[in-house]
Amino acid sequence: MRLLAILPVVLTMAACAEGERGTALQPLPPGAQALSLSGDTLYPPTQTDDVRAGNEQRLAAAREAYEADPGSADALIWLGRRTAYLGRYREAIEIYTTGIDEHRDDARMYRHRGHRYLSVRRFDLATADLQHAAELIRGTTDEVEPDGIPNARNIPTSTLHFNIWYHLGLAQYLVGRYDDALDAYRECLQVSNNPDAKVATSYWLYMTLRRLERDSEAEAVLASIGPDMDIIENQSYHRLLLLNKGQLSREDLLDTGGEDDVPLANATVGYGVGMWLALGGRTPEAEEAWQAVLAGSQWAAFGFIAAEAEMAR
Repeated sequence: MRLLAILPVVLTMAACAEGERGTALQPLPPGAQALSLSGDTLYPPTQTDDVRAGNEQRLAAAREAYEADPGSADALIWLGRRTAYLGRYREAIEIYTTGIDEHRDDARMYRHRGHRYLSVRRFDLATADLQHAAELIRGTTDEVEPDGIPNARNIPTSTLHFNIWYHLGLAQYLVGRYDDALDAYRECLQVSNNPDAKVATSYWLYMTLRRLERDSEAEAVLASIGPDMDIIENQSYHRLLLLNKGQLSREDLLDTGGEDDVPLANATVGYGVGMWLALGGRTPEAEEAWQAVLAGSQWAAFGFIAAEAEMAR
């Protein structure tokens, strides 16, 4: 059965267009960052004391660098990124809006603001920013995007073009615009030039094709995914693809070798297992998986947002 559905009024309200890019966000209580798709007020996700202290230290350094050179686009981007890593997404959006005012042709500003509009559930504004970023990068040379938090090998795995198409695809997928998401993910796959990027893009591309009932094309996506791929950081997407390919079981996905005491609280895995169940016609079990994700605290994770969207349908 086709899983296409129109999201209810609450999602439409969260994503309704209110004007040009940069429209002010709705007022919220002090410290609140967003409204969930079910109307809950969301505050910055919890962080351990060590993680928060490290993020605050890096933010202070980024602010010092920006104050020393306020005309630097790079310094402003890092100020926004470091602010967002503390869960202060609305403040980060304001920083990128300043960056757009000062660097109107810099696609990075729209890329990063679009990402944070996704975090606060403004899918309309995210789509507008990311579409504009996609226009700005056409015909340009791609560039590696440095990691804010380096992976285990200290090897960045994404690029500017990748991140623009990836986030644009997600913004459209979340509101059920699967044909548009498909176009974005096909573009993204063209610039997914390492195994980590490939499995991340392939996962959402596969899901988009399944939603469109283009199952043979979805199976073709899985054909290029194997168990021996050299994955640095996107193990969850890799394992989910192998689950859908039939090379891993649900139990394999939930067995994290002690890395996570509550595996379904891992938003990526929880959402992905739920989708695997839903595509297999096991809707009640799928909803249980998504509810387990929503019981967690990391509401800015894409898997969490996607689980919210599924439960709002």
